[in-house]
Amino acid sequence: MKGLGVRLALGLLWLLSWLPLPVLAALGRGLGALLHPLAGSRRKIALRNLALCFPEMPEAQRRALVKEHFRWLGRSLLERALFWYAPPERIKRLIQVEGDIELAEREFQTTGRATMWLCPHFVGLDVAGAAILLLQQRPGASIYQTQSNPVIDAAMKRGRLRLGDAEIFPRSDSVKPLFRAIKAGRGFFNLPDMDFGAKDAAFVPFFGVPAATLLAPSRMARMLNMVVQPVIAETLPGGQGWRIHFLPPIKDFPTADAEADTARLNRIIEAEILKRPAQYLWVHKRFKTRPPGEPGLY
Repeated sequence: MKGLGVRLALGLLWLLSWLPLPVLAALGRGLGALLHPLAGSRRKIALRNLALCFPEMPEAQRRALVKEHFRWLGRSLLERALFWYAPPERIKRLIQVEGDIELAEREFQTTGRATMWLCPHFVGLDVAGAAILLLQQRPGASIYQTQSNPVIDAAMKRGRLRLGDAEIFPRSDSVKPLFRAIKAGRGFFNLPDMDFGAKDAAFVPFFGVPAATLLAPSRMARMLNMVVQPVIAETLPGGQGWRIHFLPPIKDFPTADAEADTARLNRIIEAEILKRPAQYLWVHKRFKTRPPGEPGLY
């Protein structure tokens, strides 16, 4: 029944992909409103994150922000139907681009340097990947977390690879194939803001709270001589689609100090979160790993 349930859910996503975006967006916000009271553990995580990051914010405001966040999150769950199943031309029409989307192609053609696209966990993250594959010329590469359910794993991989020239590598595998792909000119779609534990990470401030943050973006960029460009996904109200912000490449980055670089990346992400706080992925345990001797925060 578990396998059948997964297939039914995927079939439902396929059906939803035929709906106009305003209808799908309204359904998604309704789903988020329903999940808010039901997903108690995730709601508590989001509230705890906001209390840690914005201690001066009134509690009522934090609760309202979490409620709005769930509405955006519900949208992102249902809108995944479009990225997995809708025609690419339809998706293109719904994406607005702001900034230098041609940076990766221009850099490789003129200097031979590959680009690292830094994409923080906003709810429209999948749209950032779609924009990179559909709307710019440079082929891409990324790392993905293998799913325990093989049907879901296959659906996710198929959905992420169908929109353009991309290669994805399991997080558990060696980095050598990824490095070869980058050296061959592929841009790297990198998600820099999740807690993967203390290994190869530093505790650097995230809204003033020490957060285990991977040093890999700085180290990879230095090792492979990469240009680093933040890419921010913004979900627009109603049926307007999404706006993807290709920010200017980070100047004087990387340096020999990977920890200082990593702290700087967190400051860049913080500045973007403040522009649209309800769209950041607050339901993730960003502060799960603690420095030695410190108690847990959740």
